[in-house]
Amino acid sequence: MIQSMTGYGKASGSSNDYTFEVEVKSVNSRFLDISVRLPKDLSSKEIELRNLIKQKINRGKVSLNINLSKDGISNGISKIDSKNLLNAVEVLNKIKNEANINEELQLSHLLSYPNLFADNDPELSESELELVKNALIEAIDEMLKMRYAEGEMLVSDLKNRIENIVKWNEDISKLGRDSVEEYFAKLKERAADLVGNISDYDDRLNMELALLAEKYDITEESVRLDSHLKQFLNTLENGKEAGKKLNFLVQEMNREANTLSNKSVSLDITNKAILIKEELEKIREQVQNIE
Repeated sequence: MIQSMTGYGKASGSSNDYTFEVEVKSVNSRFLDISVRLPKDLSSKEIELRNLIKQKINRGKVSLNINLSKDGISNGISKIDSKNLLNAVEVLNKIKNEANINEELQLSHLLSYPNLFADNDPELSESELELVKNALIEAIDEMLKMRYAEGEMLVSDLKNRIENIVKWNEDISKLGRDSVEEYFAKLKERAADLVGNISDYDDRLNMELALLAEKYDITEESVRLDSHLKQFLNTLENGKEAGKKLNFLVQEMNREANTLSNKSVSLDITNKAILIKEELEKIREQVQNIE
């Protein structure tokens, strides 16, 4: 099932000592790129939490943020270390006196001093960690719902655009059968204007027609484009982790469209090839957001 790489999920939970909130969001990326912001109490569990994300997400730039509170204070800070605070005040006052500084001691001066706050226990218990993991899984699942919902909309839009290209390619295939002969007929008219009777040059003209037919024949490109279109639709229907394959197919289709435009001797074919390229550019932009 197709999913986009854009999504957001959030979950929360609590234990006797902690309350926690987990946020996960993802945006486009060629590969899986995970960034995390964790409180000190969870810093040693980063690899475990990353692995939970890897089990469910294959592509995208994923950001994980976990906010942990104890006694109503966020991310592991529970109380002021009174001893260190008094030491900080003493040291700062001593610096003021020795340096003859008259400025009043400010809160900002104290906050820059290390170790003013006592840490909680360095790690959560196993049961508390399990609650955090469950919340992370819940947040990821919520994000996946958003990614799948957007994926459905992308698939619908892409199918409509592919249908347009299929129709234009069918038109090109039909026009291509007559375009070379029409072009050759115009060349014969010009030749007749120049030399008058051209019946003496029938053999040469037939040879030129054969060469033109080979040079400007677009059947092969049209058939390959049709094949790529079918593969694209099949991938939309059945593809898992389809983004890279779809992007490759768009590149191949664009190559065929360029060749159709370059080889064509028909203005109608050229115009339809331009329409195809314009639609492919819109498809390419959409495909960038598919996992």
